[in-house]
Amino acid sequence: MRFGILIVAGGLATRLPGKLTANAGALPLVARVLRNVRGAADEVVVSTSVTLASEMRTLVDVPVVVDTEEARGPAGGMLAAFATMREPVIFAVAGDAPFIDAGFATRLAARWRSGDEALVPIHAATGEQPQSEPLAALYDRVAFLREAAGILRGGRGALRLVLEALATRYVNVTGDALAFTNVNTPEDFAALRAQLRARGESA
Repeated sequence: MRFGILIVAGGLATRLPGKLTANAGALPLVARVLRNVRGAADEVVVSTSVTLASEMRTLVDVPVVVDTEEARGPAGGMLAAFATMREPVIFAVAGDAPFIDAGFATRLAARWRSGDEALVPIHAATGEQPQSEPLAALYDRVAFLREAAGILRGGRGALRLVLEALATRYVNVTGDALAFTNVNTPEDFAALRAQLRARGESA
């Protein structure tokens, strides 16, 4: 199944300012995510809340959509970017997910069914509660635009509310625990650098 990819990189990163441009294996974090996923689709877009510096644009060599609306969260960035994209189904991935790759996106796309408007993976580490991953998920682009616009106009920006309005299907995934790593704090970033060194990558 054909799909586009949107890298959602517009968060405020209050717990780790500048994280998306921080080095993550010889590349800034968001550029690493782009490198990892771009092989799965011809159409790849990055959503940000600020214009990228020129040195970053040489690494992020795909269209960038800047969402100038404040405090709308990932749903706002997705709404702005989806309006510019052409593929009917979009894989949305967080810009701070250093280990999600094209293979993950392709495997998830293989589980898309007619009638789905969102397909969201669920996973659980041993002994933990299952957790959904709406920023490692597939979306029907037109359906998302239809529902998210009204929710955001009403002053509500939670992606959870958009998922509740869509025909959302949740699927369990196994064997991809590393894919759901996110970098949100200095401790997360230190752990990422340790993981990269363990994998033989420059950290």
